[in-house]
Formats: sequence, structure tokens, C-alpha cells
Amino acid sequence: MPPALSNARILVVGLGGLGCPTALGLTEAGVGSLLIAEDDIVEETNLHRQLLYRDSDVGHDKLEAGMSALRALCPASPTKLIAIRSRILPDNARELVRSVDLVVEGSDNFATKFLVNDACHLEKRPRVQGAAVRWITTAFCVGAESHPCYRCLFEDIPRGLDAPNCAEAGVMGPVVGIGAALMVEFALGLLQDRKLEGQLATYDGKLDRLRRHSVRSRPGCALCGTSPSILDTRYETYVDELCSA
Repeated sequence: MPPALSNARILVVGLGGLGCPTALGLTEAGVGSLLIAEDDIVEETNLHRQLLYRDSDVGHDKLEAGMSALRALCPASPTKLIAIRSRILPDNARELVRSVDLVVEGSDNFATKFLVNDACHLEKRPRVQGAAVRWITTAFCVGAESHPCYRCLFEDIPRGLDAPNCAEAGVMGPVVGIGAALMVEFALGLLQDRKLEGQLATYDGKLDRLRRHSVRSRPGCALCGTSPSILDTRYETYVDELCSA
């Protein structure tokens, strides 16, 4: 049984285009504690899509600027904001995940997405994973038992130019707001014990079309399938950018 909203501890991975409005929505909702993991600085190119930052924040720590903005925008919120000044890595992922009731991930690289998925599965924590690139944004809801999981959708970390991230391909600013709204909807729904496991929402900004459907578990999934091969979070499972970025 999930905890009551006022007692829930949620880890937000990344305070970027998706993470900023997601953190704002969860703070406005009054969740118990919001742990925010981020280690980057604000860049001018972030400002069109990362709504917690202003021109004066450029060059400054995202965590400090973002949490200050959250407190200013939600002065009456009872949410306790906890800074995690670090990226999610194989040697801290499981400990961080284990310390919360729910994980919301909106990072901009595949290595982190797969790592969060794997750590949550191993620690039996539900999560909502979001992405946005160009005109498209998605939100995917995974239950504590991880059937289906992110690896049922994408078997492994994509490589090369066929899988650009938002930094490479760009993203329309308003699209991330819609993606974050979907992520917050899923997160609050999980805390309300709604049966959302395996639900995938996709919004196409060009067509102004929102689609929802259920993802099926994949028996051959390396993480949650019938014969899993991923039993821990080792650096070699992921790509070099996770360690060096």
C-alpha cells in the first residue's frame, strides 16, 4: 500500500526541462519530501524550457536556483525539499532509490534512464520515466514489481546517431510542460494506489494529439523477464557518458 501523499518521499532525477515543472507540480501537490538529484549549472540555452530559472541564474548551481524558485512559487507548500548534489551513478543509485517511495526520472540521457529503471527494479520501487525530444514527449509508469519495465520498451541503451537526446535534437519548450504534467499525473496516481502499471502516454505537439496505451511485459526482458541477466548495477552495464559527463 503506497504512503499517504503527505508522508510520501519522492526522488526527482534531473532538474531540467521535465524535472523543473515536475518538481513544481509535486511541490504544489504537497508531497511529504522531495529529494532532487542534480549536479549541473544553469545555461542560457536552458531558459526556454526550464521554467524554474531566470537570466540571473545562468552559470549558477541548478539545485540552489531551482529549490529557491520552488520555495518562492509554493510558499504554503508543506513539502520538504532535499538537495542531492550528484548525478545518479551505479554506486549510489540503489541507496538513493531505496530511501524513497517513488522515483520520477526526467533525465536527458539514456544511460541514466536505464540505470534508474534497473535500480528501481532491484529495490522494488515504482517509478515514472519521462522523455522529450523535438515535438514529442512521453511518460511511462512502472510499478514496484516492474512488469513491464523500461527495458520491455527498449531492450538496451541505444547507440549512435539514431538515438539523439534533446540536447542534440532540440525540444520545443511547451512540450516539456505537457510531458511533466503527465509525469505528475502518473506519480500522484501511483500514490493513490491507482492501477497504472505499464501505462504509456505520448503527446505529439505538431498534431496536438495525446495517446495512451498499455505496454505488455516482454518475456525475454533482461531485467524483469523469465530469465533475467541483470542482477545488479555495474558500471559496465551502462555507457561511458554516465561516468564522465
